[in-house]
Amino acid sequence: MIKSTVGENLDAWIHRVFPFLFWGRLDPNTLTVIGALVSTAAAVALATGSPVAGGLLMLLGGFFDLTDGVVARYHGISTRFGAFLDSTLDRWVDVVLLAGIAVHFARLDELGNVALAGATTATMVIVSYSKARAELVLDRFEVGLLERAERVVILAAGVLSGYLALALWVILLGSAITAGQRFSLAYREMQRLDAADAAAEADSNANPESSHAEPGT
Repeated sequence: MIKSTVGENLDAWIHRVFPFLFWGRLDPNTLTVIGALVSTAAAVALATGSPVAGGLLMLLGGFFDLTDGVVARYHGISTRFGAFLDSTLDRWVDVVLLAGIAVHFARLDELGNVALAGATTATMVIVSYSKARAELVLDRFEVGLLERAERVVILAAGVLSGYLALALWVILLGSAITAGQRFSLAYREMQRLDAADAAAEADSNANPESSHAEPGT
């Protein structure tokens, strides 16, 4: 929701607030990897009983994730592999953070919240995969109440405020709604594409001569 609401203004906003990112020619893939490593450190901090450090590291990792694409677009060096790397490491970060949270609750013997962390992980995976799969077919697929940026902010806020279980419930329910929105949009758009393909095929079968006519005849 943040990216779809802010849209193109996000790049300009980051450039104004964090101009040092553009003084040199930073490698956006390096920023992506650093962000994933910082988020992994956040998961370790959470798992070992350091929630404040975990929350702060989570926000720092989210900062790198937010800026890598902006830096790539600014220098005109966006690549297909960069998009692949970013998407893949995003999935790693989602899972490893929730794993760290599950260990945190297990250490406190709060098995209900361990199960909650597992259910939240499952819904987040569905949300992420549904978008990745839809974008193989559709040119644009931007929909959802709770996207990745919102999830990171809510999770970090829950960790730092001490209301982590509440944050997980918010993410679980928001992710379930988001998944439903994405399934609904994917169904409508893919039905439209299937209908267009069927109409084109029917037209081709009804006019075989025009589809196989030699140039100039």
